[in-house]
Amino acid sequence: MENTVQIRYFSGYIRNYKKLCAELNVALPLSRDEREQQILIKGFEKWGTDIPMHLYGAFAFAVYDEKADKLYVFRDQVGQKQMFYAQVGDELLCSGDIDAIASDSRFEKRLNLRMLQQYLFYGYPIGEETFYQGVYKLMPGHYAEWNGKTVTVHCYFKPMFRPEKDKSIDDFAEEIKAVVKEIFTEEREDTELPYKESFLSGGVDSSFLLAASDAQCANTVGYEEADFSEAHLAQETAEHLNKGFRVKMISPEEYFERIPTVMDKMGQPLGDASAVAFSLGCQAVKEHADVVYSGEGIDEFFGGYNAHKREIPSDWVYLTCSHIMSEDVVKSLMRDYDTSVKASDPLTALWEEAKGEGQLHSKLTMDISFWLEGDIYLNTDRTSTACGIELHTPFSDYRLFEVASRIPAEYQFLEGQNKYVFRKAASSMLPHESAFRKKVGFPVPVRQWLSDERYNQPVKEKLFGESSQKFFDQDAMKAMWERFVGGESLLWNRVYAIYAFLLWYDLKF
Repeated sequence: MENTVQIRYFSGYIRNYKKLCAELNVALPLSRDEREQQILIKGFEKWGTDIPMHLYGAFAFAVYDEKADKLYVFRDQVGQKQMFYAQVGDELLCSGDIDAIASDSRFEKRLNLRMLQQYLFYGYPIGEETFYQGVYKLMPGHYAEWNGKTVTVHCYFKPMFRPEKDKSIDDFAEEIKAVVKEIFTEEREDTELPYKESFLSGGVDSSFLLAASDAQCANTVGYEEADFSEAHLAQETAEHLNKGFRVKMISPEEYFERIPTVMDKMGQPLGDASAVAFSLGCQAVKEHADVVYSGEGIDEFFGGYNAHKREIPSDWVYLTCSHIMSEDVVKSLMRDYDTSVKASDPLTALWEEAKGEGQLHSKLTMDISFWLEGDIYLNTDRTSTACGIELHTPFSDYRLFEVASRIPAEYQFLEGQNKYVFRKAASSMLPHESAFRKKVGFPVPVRQWLSDERYNQPVKEKLFGESSQKFFDQDAMKAMWERFVGGESLLWNRVYAIYAFLLWYDLKF
């Protein structure tokens, strides 16, 4: 019988492919590309639009159903892979690469000033709108249905929490360990990918990942500035686990030279300085591996940020763990500030639904839905893809969130630690010091480098150049810059975010 289902686009990987092949009668062995095509075709035929909840991995794909004469576009539960769409006449353009849509000859490219204003609040492109008018981001846990005339977007998954009070910390730690074991059993079964490496910082997430995985070598980045480098901690962990170890030392010259490339490949501006370091790390890994593990997801699933501990007034909207400018600051900087655009606009509807979960869990719902996908996964997906690396993020697997969603809030902050239950699970495979080390993060010495006249001339030229004058009040920009180089180092993220936007704008327009 002729297939009436066609796969028009696919990006990512399906981790539980063996189970799915058995369930869907997909014959093995097949090449990876062939089996993924067959899983998606037969899975859609069997489950229809419920298909994404049967897939574990990272994915964005488009399915054309010939019988219904409809196109369906899907994105994974938490948004590890990017997906964008735009209606052009009687066609729906869709791609995980926003540049593929923006550069299409049928599409009229125009800047979305609303997104610029939102970006300045947050430092990343938040929500469904993008920097291009008429191009929309398909949000995590959603699918779009195109009937040839209109697009209808449906939500199939929300990261909501439903704590179970009758289980102990040890019960949940055992569940985490069992799920991690299941995930890496599936990873090991993909014999087409026999050699993998891993990124490793000094923290518990990447350390547990390395310990549980089949990665044979760990990779990290380092800096001459000792306060910002976790390379020594990473090396200690790798040696304890008897894994190989490599460190990519990053100089300020190399860092600044890389920023334009990163902004070009990112597709949209991103004010997260770690993206450049991650890109250089991916480039270094590509010299000896094609697949690398990374530990994203745990902080947002289990409560890893200090912002998750802080109480906020009941009448506030939680603006995710990263917002870099207040509305007043943005208003002072922008030439054409739109008072109808509020920082809370993308968040309000979900916040009203989530805030009944309690402060911790409602914050996690928001950070998973907006910050994790809008900043972290934008960074990791686009930079790794640009470097020709296939990035696997096993700790972003929906099954691990499913465990996290049932853990009571009071279990997550104990003994002065965050994400305590996850640390408890990790301690079965790591030294106590590694499992319970305080969060360091992925710091980059940008605040020092940006204020150093040996490196910041290209930044200064952009901040006060022709494009800047279109969007920003130059007196306000000058005052911000002088305060920053005069010693107010906390302003670095404002400076960097604006610089990132101006670089991107000059590359794309």
